[in-house]
Amino acid sequence: MQSASEQSEAADRPAPPASPEHAYPDHWEADVVLRDGGTARIRPITADDADRLVSFYEQVSDESKYYRFFAPYPRLSAKDVHRFTHHDFVDRVGLAATVGGEFIATVRYDRIDERGMPASEPADEAEVAFLVQDAHQGRGVASALLEHIAAVARERDIRRFAAEVLPANNKMIKVFTDAGYTQKRSFEDGSVRLHLDLEPTDRSLAVQRAREQRAEARSVQRLLTPRSVAVVGAGRAPGGVGRTVLRNLLGAGFTGRVHAVNAALTDGPAELDGVPAHPSVASIGEPVDLAIVAVPAERVPEVVADCGEHGVLGLVVLSAGYAESGPAGRERQRQLVRQARSYGMRIIGPNAFGIINTSEDVRLNASLAPHMPAAGRIGLFTQSGAIGIALLAGLHRHGAGLSSFISAGNRADVSGNDFLQHWYDDPGTDVVLLYLESIGNPRKFTRLARRTAAVKPVVVVKGARHSGSAPPGHRVPVTRIPHATVSALLRQAGVIRVDTVTELVDAGLLLAAQPLPAGPRVAILGNSESLGLLTYDACLTEGLRPLRPLDLTTAAGPADFRDALAAALADETSDAVVVNAIPWVGENGATESGDGEVLAASLREAVESVPAPVKPVVVVHVEMGGLAEALAVATSTRPTPTGTRTTSATAAATATATASTLAPAPGSVSGCASVPEPDTASAPAPRLTTSTASDAAPHASTPPPAQTAAPSGTRSAEQGPAAQSAPERPATIPAYPAAERAVRALAEAVRYGQWRRQAAEPGRVPEYENIDEAGAAALIERVLGAGGDGDTRGVTLDTEDAGELLSRYGITVLPTLPAPTPDAAVAAARRLGYPVALKTTAPHLRHRPDLGGVRLDLATEEQLRTAYAELTEVLGKPEELQPVVQAMVPRGVDTLVRSAIDPAVGAVLSFGLSGAASELLGDTAHRLVPATDRDAAELVRSIRTAPLLFGWRGSAPVDTPALEELLLRVSRLVDDHPEVVAVSLEPVVVAPRGLSVLGATVRLAPPPPRTDLGPRRLPSY
Repeated sequence: MQSASEQSEAADRPAPPASPEHAYPDHWEADVVLRDGGTARIRPITADDADRLVSFYEQVSDESKYYRFFAPYPRLSAKDVHRFTHHDFVDRVGLAATVGGEFIATVRYDRIDERGMPASEPADEAEVAFLVQDAHQGRGVASALLEHIAAVARERDIRRFAAEVLPANNKMIKVFTDAGYTQKRSFEDGSVRLHLDLEPTDRSLAVQRAREQRAEARSVQRLLTPRSVAVVGAGRAPGGVGRTVLRNLLGAGFTGRVHAVNAALTDGPAELDGVPAHPSVASIGEPVDLAIVAVPAERVPEVVADCGEHGVLGLVVLSAGYAESGPAGRERQRQLVRQARSYGMRIIGPNAFGIINTSEDVRLNASLAPHMPAAGRIGLFTQSGAIGIALLAGLHRHGAGLSSFISAGNRADVSGNDFLQHWYDDPGTDVVLLYLESIGNPRKFTRLARRTAAVKPVVVVKGARHSGSAPPGHRVPVTRIPHATVSALLRQAGVIRVDTVTELVDAGLLLAAQPLPAGPRVAILGNSESLGLLTYDACLTEGLRPLRPLDLTTAAGPADFRDALAAALADETSDAVVVNAIPWVGENGATESGDGEVLAASLREAVESVPAPVKPVVVVHVEMGGLAEALAVATSTRPTPTGTRTTSATAAATATATASTLAPAPGSVSGCASVPEPDTASAPAPRLTTSTASDAAPHASTPPPAQTAAPSGTRSAEQGPAAQSAPERPATIPAYPAAERAVRALAEAVRYGQWRRQAAEPGRVPEYENIDEAGAAALIERVLGAGGDGDTRGVTLDTEDAGELLSRYGITVLPTLPAPTPDAAVAAARRLGYPVALKTTAPHLRHRPDLGGVRLDLATEEQLRTAYAELTEVLGKPEELQPVVQAMVPRGVDTLVRSAIDPAVGAVLSFGLSGAASELLGDTAHRLVPATDRDAAELVRSIRTAPLLFGWRGSAPVDTPALEELLLRVSRLVDDHPEVVAVSLEPVVVAPRGLSVLGATVRLAPPPPRTDLGPRRLPSY
């Protein structure tokens, strides 16, 4: 039994001190995903729950009751019921996990003093106890409740939990010991006494996120691998959405049971398309795992209730008329999610296109796609049905196969984050492709993408980048940062960001078929000098390092290509190979037939000659007759029949026979050439359930990812995108109709490979001895406290407080003295010492030296008075200009360092050069906080104007280590104190030795909520 005991609860214990009742804390309500993939709702217990509590207790076994109360306790007394349902939500709190509105588990805490007696604040310890229905034990309910009751306790200034557990109650002891909190354990009076420190630790956060990953991955797996499917809304006449999905399910060869549901079928047993048809899900008479809902929106609630009462695990709602249709539809969507979650079901949709799982064990096509994609190792998620159709068609045309496909529509519940959780350790998926129009939880997405990218590529194209709002139907947090910043942060997380769906397919084909390049050196060979030069230029544009193109001349034949490619693969001076091909022209000016097939065979033969290819090969072709068809056939990702071996000759022969059916559209990626693996006829042939699209050579040159161990079922980084256990099938060589497309895809692979190598040795957050965290916290509390309780507007610190706060983190701001009059300016200069600078600080002139508001190197009183007179004469009166005097510092490069908290992505650290470079050209780099030493070094070097810091045109290089340290100190300040919502240091003059911070602005405000650090919960509706 998952329970803990309060030994004295069965007896009459002293009443706790009177505590005022607090308002119902609705922010404690949360939907959570449990270990088995189902959902439950966690909420506070109230006085209205008496009947639910009694009913719940009656369904608990005598053994579980004994574990809870340390004695037989068959029923609750009226006094017990009152005690367990009446709480003040401060010193006494109870939470319940519910499914279908009924309790399945409870947890409560009572604040106690050092003697274990009931107490009120300032006592900071509480006794905690659980009770879980036997039917729901093993689902992770108690672990989820512990996370939430701990968060509630911290909110109420409780710092420790105490619990007594019988030694035989191993399950409950494990719940506590596995939570990751700092704990003490003792054995007293025949029971185990546990004390948990509720301050989150790195281990408790890691445990929480690991549980989140397993639960959410399992919830997706339940949707993708149903044993039975019901299509609700399948019409009796052919056509219509429901009947179309039913036909697609059957056409794909779904391996489970299929049922049709139509409310009009009230005349007894019937059939539709050869499957049993029923008037409701409840009348099916056997379990149903997945329901496809294709009825009008107004009828969906009754369908959801029917499914929930019958124990359906998940829904795919194809119906439209929800948030995409306006405010009324938005409310309808909220009610849909709430209703489904109340039954423990998850939803794909509404307004979805459907889901597909190509595994031979499932063969699920629960979508509007008329054809089942070939099996492969690419996972594809889209938020748009139209884009999903285009991507399915494009990948099919290029012979690329999928492991699974999801078009989530309004993604009211299940989102791309959930599928990242699933694909992270899915052994059938090697590459993840995402088309996103919005990101509902950017912080979580970045975290999940970083973890997934460490073991397999994640390629993202973002739609609706410049519309200024989310697409209709998408519920997303408001962000204040530009799209370019979001893109930079995603790239920091290892995400491959592309701009178009064409680039999405291009990159996906290469990553699924080829090993990652070890570096940026590219060998170029082919029979066209001009095409080679275009490829060379494209490589330079993308930041690659192309070698001199090898021109085989137009007289080169397939054998010449074979020999040149084999030599390039064996050459250690290159990391990738681009093969260019144009048609051979005969003596009469006509191209020769069959050249494409022969060339494809020669290229495959060259790759075969290398024992273990470790560099990618791509083909660029221009109107190469027959090559496109041959490559498209060769890349077919359908499983090779057991015991067969595809050879160059058979692939080429097959190409001619099937060219008419697989010819790609003009301008598309033409396909991929097949590369047979070494013959292992003596070994037993494994069962073929995956596609040939990713049967590539290992990434021998790529270091392991930044994980202590690869997730179960996935390949290590050395193995690359191809699973070592995958069945024998030809590998593939992607081919492109333009050099720019091939090189762009290759460049993305190079950058991703570099990120993977760096991720293997992540940076660290340095510790500095002269940081006074407690002093900074006291200053922040004083300033915010002066604003009064409930003041959420925040405050901009004055110059003195800003300087003091920054000094607590070892950041010195150069003193600035006001100069409202010439005499005050002279007095300030005497205090600071000549030479000085005279500057205006009016908002319209601040950081604008081009407008003449700054005078430098004033070495005497006469020069200072003259400069003062000139400023006031040209720019305005002193009260308008707000002049100040500052000591001169060594000359260097003017830079800026900023940090701000965005509600969507969290704290962001930014760096750039001060002035036009950052303000006009947007040349600013960004990293998420907390930044590591590697992040700081990359920030300094990633802006386009970085050469100015490193001795451009003979100038002296500046002190970049000092600059990197400043960035890290600002990052620490913002990370340690979330109340610091904005910091701006400008200008920061970086000299050859040292730097000077000339201006600083700091803004404080009550910290925004951190949904990524609290207990697990689904987005609220």
